[in-house]
Amino acid sequence: MKIIGITGGVGSGKSKVLECLEQEFGAKVYQADEIAKELQKKGQTCYREMVRYFGKEILALDGEIDRPKLAGIVFKEEEKLLRLNQMVHPAVREYLLSEIERQKEEHTAYFIIEAALLLENDYRAICDEIWYIHTSEDVRRQRLKESRGYDDRKISEIIASQLPESEFYAKCDAVVENDGDLKKPDVR
Repeated sequence: MKIIGITGGVGSGKSKVLECLEQEFGAKVYQADEIAKELQKKGQTCYREMVRYFGKEILALDGEIDRPKLAGIVFKEEEKLLRLNQMVHPAVREYLLSEIERQKEEHTAYFIIEAALLLENDYRAICDEIWYIHTSEDVRRQRLKESRGYDDRKISEIIASQLPESEFYAKCDAVVENDGDLKKPDVR
């Protein structure tokens, strides 16, 4: 089984590439953000630890974690964001390692891990290859305005908080150019 990590900046079109890999090659796709959300649901390990640390004020009326409330807390204090990441990232990694073993038993050919912080969280140790989905900033901005309704200020803040392109190029094994038609990707 080949384990491929997929990363790239916001608006680069990672979701479309994942969809293509799943549909065209039968790849099993695992998105770290979606796994993290599942592990933070009521009754899960991360949930209990988060409520214990942050308190019940992060809960919505239904008892689930209120993500905007939590974001309001952790993005004001770097120490709290660090603590949240220390709770969630190891749990996501453990889940992925378990799924890798399960998919090996199923004789899966391609296991895809998508994570915005793939390089920062050392997924190199898990992945056989890491692919960078590159898209020009102009195209990314246009996509984010159309799909998410973001304004230029918000887009600039997000882009500034992500790794520079030079790090992606230096640390990834392949680059998928995704400025245009996904039917003809340019992989180098």
